[in-house]
Amino acid sequence: MAYGTDSIRKVDKIVGPGNIYVALAKKAVYGHVSIDSIAGPSEILVIADETANPRYVAADLLSQAEHDEMASAILITTSEELAELSRSEIISKSLENYGYILIAKDIDEAVETANEIASEHLEIVTKDPFTVMTKIRNAGAIFLGEYSSEPLGDYFAGPNHVLPTNGTAKFFSPLGVDDFIKK
Repeated sequence: MAYGTDSIRKVDKIVGPGNIYVALAKKAVYGHVSIDSIAGPSEILVIADETANPRYVAADLLSQAEHDEMASAILITTSEELAELSRSEIISKSLENYGYILIAKDIDEAVETANEIASEHLEIVTKDPFTVMTKIRNAGAIFLGEYSSEPLGDYFAGPNHVLPTNGTAKFFSPLGVDDFIKK
């Protein structure tokens, strides 16, 4: 689409989510056409405390890890018990390369770490997720509470599917209407 075909004119801009191949293809055509961003592979970060259901947390982490071998799934928790329960579920599903469980001393440290990672998807599964949310500065999309899982956003709720990855949520926003307007 960046160069056109015999029957399709060259486009001005290419947007959309994808795996590492899509990201590399966008990088290769940037300059010939505009792109939204070089997003991917998929990633999820879950901040959870002792009130989180470990099965839900593990399922949500796995929901992104299954996207491709380079997807990352990170749990930051203040609960050593949750870390142990989740670790056994996650490891049994082979999240060896980009799966992590970090134990934070408190929610503030968990939030600070999450802001530094600047994940594509951020779930907050704590006693008071709305208060924790007010401290988040860097995330592509935020999901609050144990019944607001990231796959809900992928398949039902409708948040944008083109989100900043690899820490770029520190300086990029999700794809939006403004990306289609030349100023």
